[in-house]
Amino acid sequence: MKTIFRVFSYLKKYPKLGSLQLICAVVGTLLAIVFPNVARLVLDEAVPKQRSDLLIQYTLLACLAYFGRDLLNSLRIMINNTFEQKVIFDIRSDLYEKLQRLPLKWFDNRPTGDIMTRVAEDVTSMERVLIDGIEQGLVALLQIIAVSLVMFLINPTLAAWAIVPVPFLFIGAMIYTSTRDRYRAVRKATSEMNALLNDNIAGIEQIKAYTMERRELKRFNAASDKVRRATLRTMFAWAIYNPSMSFIGGIGFILVIGFGGNLALQGQMSPGEITAFLLYLTLFYEPVGRLHQLNQMLQSGRAAAERVFEILDSEDEPGLAGGRELKVPIDGRVVYKDVNFNYGDGNEAICEVDLSAEPGQTIALVGPTGAGKTTLINLLTRFYEYDSGEILIDDVNIKTISKESLRSAIGYVTQESFLFNGTVRDNLLIANREASEDQIWEALKIANAYDFVKKLLNGLDTEVGERGVKLSVGEKQRVSIARALLRNPPILLLDEATASVDTETERLIQQALERLMKDRTSFVIAHRLSTVRGADYIYVLDNGTVVEEGSHEHLLSISGLYAELCRTSFLDEQE
Repeated sequence: MKTIFRVFSYLKKYPKLGSLQLICAVVGTLLAIVFPNVARLVLDEAVPKQRSDLLIQYTLLACLAYFGRDLLNSLRIMINNTFEQKVIFDIRSDLYEKLQRLPLKWFDNRPTGDIMTRVAEDVTSMERVLIDGIEQGLVALLQIIAVSLVMFLINPTLAAWAIVPVPFLFIGAMIYTSTRDRYRAVRKATSEMNALLNDNIAGIEQIKAYTMERRELKRFNAASDKVRRATLRTMFAWAIYNPSMSFIGGIGFILVIGFGGNLALQGQMSPGEITAFLLYLTLFYEPVGRLHQLNQMLQSGRAAAERVFEILDSEDEPGLAGGRELKVPIDGRVVYKDVNFNYGDGNEAICEVDLSAEPGQTIALVGPTGAGKTTLINLLTRFYEYDSGEILIDDVNIKTISKESLRSAIGYVTQESFLFNGTVRDNLLIANREASEDQIWEALKIANAYDFVKKLLNGLDTEVGERGVKLSVGEKQRVSIARALLRNPPILLLDEATASVDTETERLIQQALERLMKDRTSFVIAHRLSTVRGADYIYVLDNGTVVEEGSHEHLLSISGLYAELCRTSFLDEQE
């Protein structure tokens, strides 16, 4: 129940909506119990006395009661929908805000499809417990209590027989509640299916290129079948529970007919009272049935809420709150001192690394794949927190600097340039929301992107598609460089920014990078010699450790790993 009570905490923000909804529900419930008494009056007074005037009055009274009930129901539904959407918005907003505060290491171990399922589907299931659960649950309980009182006023003995099945209904509900693991299995299976679907849509080109359609269809069908089997197990339990509870409730009607008929034979109850009692009994067991439905909803909602709160309870990325501000402008001196880091698997990704960069200096990081180059610059941005040692910017430990201040001083052009689904302009303004049209075009010129953007159908307002799919690799990289220029950072990180492009595109990108790196402290990662030859200093990494350092000429002269890389990977680029 702790999870359920925690879910209810989201209702506190809207006391007026909650109160109005409950008032409509309460008054509507009271109006619903008018009709059985009207039926009694018609059968016991109007009909025996042949009073047509009373019949008309009682009929109008019943009509007004039903009209009032349904009018209030209409208002309640409108209020409920408004209440519901506000709460869903709040939960999703909290969830998305939390996702932005989580460290990258958290995302490394979770499929995107699973996260999307929690935000899109689990929140909706959780919300049903909040709104429908409270409203239907309280209204049902109110109706049960009100009708019970009326039945005991009519005939206490018969009312006692009428509620005999109630303890058995309660026991059945408790047994059904114990099946909540079935709902967890459904949520988990659905997440796994959505994760696979997201993965396959993102990799649709590879699936087609390697003719994997049949294989992936089998994988998807297997995941979908897991959802089907989990859902059927849940529905099987419901198929036993719901009819069983309905049968037990029906026993109450049988007892009333039997004992009530006997009382009528003895002259202790009139036909009108028997009719009214049966109508009240219907109003008694109808909300009991709703409580059974609510129990099913509660189990599904609780399973969904557990998954949502698992994210909300995750530990925030350290250093988001507080920390000092970097002085402006910064000099750009960067120093790594005996830095160590591992991804949590026990293997050191970075081991006792020492390096430094003076203001305006270009540092090249070279090494075989998996040497730790990208990890090293990710530590500078604090995407990951190093385990020991120090990283300093202008002699200030970066762990004492607020992440917002730190990252605002760093420009990052990644190996796989990421563009958001929007226009070229939207993607450029990410770096500087206040940039003018002239500043945007100037950045594009420096990044050698001016000409191709001008030729696009709508220029800056051309849609680039999801992940920039409508642009080539080289075009995306040049837009990313222009974005970094608009940010105008004193420290620049370039992660293999000229990889996977043709020679002419590389030339354009290389020119853009040279302009971008001017008067900035730059860390450049590349497997191509042309990218690192002009660096002020080169660090060679292998297995997370700096094994060589120096200038290009010096590293070639010592015939170490760097020279070996030049003879193999870089051979085609040597003059």
